[in-house]
Amino acid sequence: MSQGSQKDNQENNKNTVLVWRDGDVATVVLNRPEKLNAFNLSMWQDLGTVMLELGSDETLRCVVLRGAGGRAFAAGADIAEFKKVRFSSEQAADYSKPMDRAADAIRDCPHPTLAFIEGACMGGGLEIAAQCDLRIANQSAKFGIPVNKIGNVLPYPAMIALVDLVGRSVTMELLLEGRIFSAEEAYTKGLVGRVVEDNIAEAEVYNSARRIAEGAPLVARWHKKHATRVQNPSPLTAEELTQPFLCCDTEDYKEGIAAFLEKRKPQFKGK
Repeated sequence: MSQGSQKDNQENNKNTVLVWRDGDVATVVLNRPEKLNAFNLSMWQDLGTVMLELGSDETLRCVVLRGAGGRAFAAGADIAEFKKVRFSSEQAADYSKPMDRAADAIRDCPHPTLAFIEGACMGGGLEIAAQCDLRIANQSAKFGIPVNKIGNVLPYPAMIALVDLVGRSVTMELLLEGRIFSAEEAYTKGLVGRVVEDNIAEAEVYNSARRIAEGAPLVARWHKKHATRVQNPSPLTAEELTQPFLCCDTEDYKEGIAAFLEKRKPQFKGK
């Protein structure tokens, strides 16, 4: 076997996405640190599968996405494999299917999702982070979508996510300039919700995840569903307008009221 073939075989056998779990918080790790976690086709496929599995696990309350190695969330896509898998419009359409599946699985995950962005967050990495509910970056994080440097066009699902997140003007700036910029500028543009010093960023992310997990899980799921619905310009139906009140019929609501009155911490069960 040639050296190149051996390397390809090792890459194909590697777990490109790992899952850690601490109680009701799961961590999804993009695991190609030697490539700054740049997405290859296998990673797109694995990410979609992992997120679908986690989405169906009702014992979870929060999912954190991060990159392995501490130097990158994900530095875009692995352009080195494009000649094999994305070198024509037909190949690009096929390549986009696992990308869309992964993005959909993150966006539609019933559990709150939190992107922990360390270091490089470029191209496909930023597209994935944009699908999460929350984004926290360390001060060393760098952002950009320099697809204009290779003549590539952003697919519609990624375009929709970015425009929803930061608006058309900022999206156009990212795509037309292809510039790399700091975490502070990403915060100003609305790409991330918080920028935290490098040495405490991980702790802040998991403190945030724990605060989410300690809340009523059904409420978190309803809020995600309703926030997505209000982006649809069609008028809310009479039935939809009453949906927020359904929480008052849950065991968690009764527990929350009782805990407040008894001055204790609530024990939510997702029922």
